[in-house]
Amino acid sequence: MREEGPGYWPTVSALAVGQVLAWAVLFYAFSSLVLPMGRELGWPQATLMGAFTLGLGVSGVTGYAVGAAIDAGRGRLVMTGGAILAGIGCLGWSQVSSPWMLYAVWVLLGAAMAMTLYEPAFAVLTKRYPERYAHGITVLTLLGGFASTLSFPATAWLLQWGWRASLEVMAVVMLAVVAPLHAWALRGPMVVAPPHRADAQADSTLHEALRHAAFWLLTLCFTLYAFSQSAFWSHVMPAFAERGASEADAVKVLMVIGPAQVAGRLLYMFAGRAWSLRVVGAGVLLTLPLSYALLALGSGWVAWLLFALAFGIANGLVTIVRGALVPQYFGRAHIGRIGGVMGGIGAVSRAFAPVAASGLLVWLGGYRGLLLALCLLGLVAVVCFGLARRPSAR
Repeated sequence: MREEGPGYWPTVSALAVGQVLAWAVLFYAFSSLVLPMGRELGWPQATLMGAFTLGLGVSGVTGYAVGAAIDAGRGRLVMTGGAILAGIGCLGWSQVSSPWMLYAVWVLLGAAMAMTLYEPAFAVLTKRYPERYAHGITVLTLLGGFASTLSFPATAWLLQWGWRASLEVMAVVMLAVVAPLHAWALRGPMVVAPPHRADAQADSTLHEALRHAAFWLLTLCFTLYAFSQSAFWSHVMPAFAERGASEADAVKVLMVIGPAQVAGRLLYMFAGRAWSLRVVGAGVLLTLPLSYALLALGSGWVAWLLFALAFGIANGLVTIVRGALVPQYFGRAHIGRIGGVMGGIGAVSRAFAPVAASGLLVWLGGYRGLLLALCLLGLVAVVCFGLARRPSAR
């Protein structure tokens, strides 16, 4: 007898909890562990950050393989295996004693990122619930927005026992909580709700998607977005210092971004779904360059808070737009491969953005110039989004 799945709401809820924990461990915890690791091991910060950059790069180049496995009906194996790989990687990370060990561990953790974070979760939901995927993605990202809120205080509390013990606890979380959650939530048939016949006829293969200008325009749009976001976060504290903010002031402003991100997703969940996704996307993408301009040209608390609100809302909603728009354009049958390639290119750009931003900083002579350059990239992303038209049904 074929095993039935737990149902729509239990599946979405379990995946949302998994996203919160996976993002907290695989993405946000690194910045909290860098300083204690550096103090104990005596390695320069560039060496430590290079491992994280490698992980992001590996996540990007493995995206296609992950998507292909999900398209082949192996979403449960991918996401459960990714959580197990993350747990093994965290255990290995807790034992490193030389840089090559750290870099080897981050190859594993980069693959775990590709197998557990938003892209595979979006693809699995889209394939399992083709009539409700947009709502599922919204709920998933809404709850996933609390990952940073959880990670920073939780990691700070764990660090009283040392960074190695903290990583051992994170390994247990991934192995004993996230992996079983994924295995439970994704049991049963891959497709729970039948797709509409018209949608099935309009599905594009990856090869067909690559031939559409819309694919490359959307990929460039979201890659520019990912690049600018990563470049900003890697330089956020010195950027605020140059704008006249103390470290304490900068932390207070940055604490507004998380709630703004969640507020934007709530607004969309209760009111925005009646709007065209293209209209929402254009507004969201315009909000990011607006936030950079506010920080570059403004000064004082009003400008900083407006920046935090705009930046948070943009980051909160762009994930929903990307996750829901790609199936609308290219169908659902091959969403794993298509989304994996698109997200993989973005992940690679995110990996190299901090280094590129450092070069731009020298060339442009300061953070105001860098912020305005990121603003310009954001406007180019808006233009690409506007030019990307949905391919005609075959």
